[in-house]
Amino acid sequence: MRYSLTIESLHAAYQQGELTPAALIDELLAQAESHGKEPAWITRLTREQLEPYLQRLEGESPDTLPLYGIPFAMKDNIDLAGIPTTAGSPAYAYTPTENAFVVQQLIDAGAIPMGKTNLDQFATGLVGERALEVYGTPANAFDPKLVPGGSSSGSAVVTAAGMVSFSLGTDTAGSGRVPACFHNLYGVKPSLGLLSTRGVVPACATLDTISLFTFTADDAAKVLGITAAYDDQCAWSRKHDFAVHGKRYGKAPAAFRFGVPLESQWQTDAAYTKGMHQAIAEFEAIGGEKIELDCSPLLAAARLLYEGPWVAERYHVIRELMQSHPDAIHPVTFEITQGGATPLAVDAFDARYKLAEFKRQADALIANVDIMLSPTTVTHPSKAEVAADPIGVNSRLGTWTNFMNLLDYSALAVPVGFSERDLPVGVTLFGPVFADLTLLSLARAIEARLMLPLGATGVAHPALSEPLTNAQDGTMELVVCGAHLQGLPLNHQLTERGGVLVSTTQSTPRYKLFALAGGPPKRPAMLRDDNGQAIEVEVWRLPIETIGSFLAGIPAPLGLGQVELADGSWKCGFICTAGALNEGGEAEDITEFGGWRGWLKKLAAE
Repeated sequence: MRYSLTIESLHAAYQQGELTPAALIDELLAQAESHGKEPAWITRLTREQLEPYLQRLEGESPDTLPLYGIPFAMKDNIDLAGIPTTAGSPAYAYTPTENAFVVQQLIDAGAIPMGKTNLDQFATGLVGERALEVYGTPANAFDPKLVPGGSSSGSAVVTAAGMVSFSLGTDTAGSGRVPACFHNLYGVKPSLGLLSTRGVVPACATLDTISLFTFTADDAAKVLGITAAYDDQCAWSRKHDFAVHGKRYGKAPAAFRFGVPLESQWQTDAAYTKGMHQAIAEFEAIGGEKIELDCSPLLAAARLLYEGPWVAERYHVIRELMQSHPDAIHPVTFEITQGGATPLAVDAFDARYKLAEFKRQADALIANVDIMLSPTTVTHPSKAEVAADPIGVNSRLGTWTNFMNLLDYSALAVPVGFSERDLPVGVTLFGPVFADLTLLSLARAIEARLMLPLGATGVAHPALSEPLTNAQDGTMELVVCGAHLQGLPLNHQLTERGGVLVSTTQSTPRYKLFALAGGPPKRPAMLRDDNGQAIEVEVWRLPIETIGSFLAGIPAPLGLGQVELADGSWKCGFICTAGALNEGGEAEDITEFGGWRGWLKKLAAE
């Protein structure tokens, strides 16, 4: 392939007249033809089948369609109109008349579907080795002796090999992140419900999400922005407008806190341990502060996925096929799924109660940091190792992936380098639901430092342009100087809204501090004055959707404005206009005490 297949690179080639979508498709088809049968594909579209998608682009350009002429693939449990959906089983196959909702979004944006990719049958597995013989088993794009990862094996392989620009998989327990890690790709595990699952064969309907495989964080952000649309015909779709919630993809923050599991909990081999240490160093280099956390609740939740009744959801999908055509089911898939036939209803409630407690503990844990960093998987096994222990090895691969959807978290597999054997090594960033853009923004900052080649293509990473905007994570930093300080009477108004203390600092030496008349509690007012001094303050971070209710409780004459801090930054904080100081009584100038706590000590001593 003469061209980098990133979206920006292809669009530049189109706009400069160096390439057309038809020429690109012809080149990709010729490349595929020269390789012969490729088990990573279940169905590849012919030139004749692709022609309507090319005709759709006539009169359009990258200026009018955000994915103009961009080739993509989809896992064969996702519907493409007129093409059989097999979920890895010919006996199950059906031919849909409509595209899956997400696929339609991509086609409407100008993308070209190149075909349907192989998978662990019925999306049950993390190894990529549970495909029927009729389809063959995909080879890892870096080393055919190693597993490709699953269950979205084919989607990862065809992207890493440069057969498409991006692909769709699904991710219930790690089926997108594990193969992305094994192929030097970005693997987006979106927040549950962010992408519609209408037109997707379910694995566990309550936990499934479509996932994305891309070469770069920018490509992931662009595709996510197009596909993250609410679908009122999908029972699992959830409304979320990132802009409304104050969230934006872009330049990463200069300072942030990232949580890391205790190293004793990693369970990683030498290569993946080294990858974790490298990732930690990279995040520290861009301004991150590492916070070690005991992640026992996360690991305990992960074990529920296959030890609990969620296997019954998998059984629910294919029970009729298992009963009527047991030979149509891969033996390992059958063994695992059959376990879902026996749990009692009370078992489901027992598991839900356990999960609720793990969720409570896990949410409290990750609230201490801005994002979490963990291994994606713990090792990269060979095909022979999986053949010898198909269930045990698969289980180990899900150590750090199985809990994400159970706990309703967003996650992103991020490449960080290569092992001594020249195999990809990666990590995972994760956070609360709808933290997707925050994860991508931080991943891009690391990408800019590493500039790894694209997938398994050997193509050098193209130059990255400067982000057009600064990332926003849906929070707002607020400067407080009085009764809202930690431990003081009104601090609960911050903590009950999810507020987190960011720093204890000072203003610039250009403020005076007053104690207003009235109370209790006593209230301060900061007034900008060139004859003032530095005032002790705290910076708190609050979810932006809570700011309205907080503001509603601020009494006159106080309000929010911009406060200049000692480091030269300006942040929103309490201010008071000079004319309002004496309303309702005399305000006392307490600037000399350097802050509210200093004045309170003076009162206590009287």
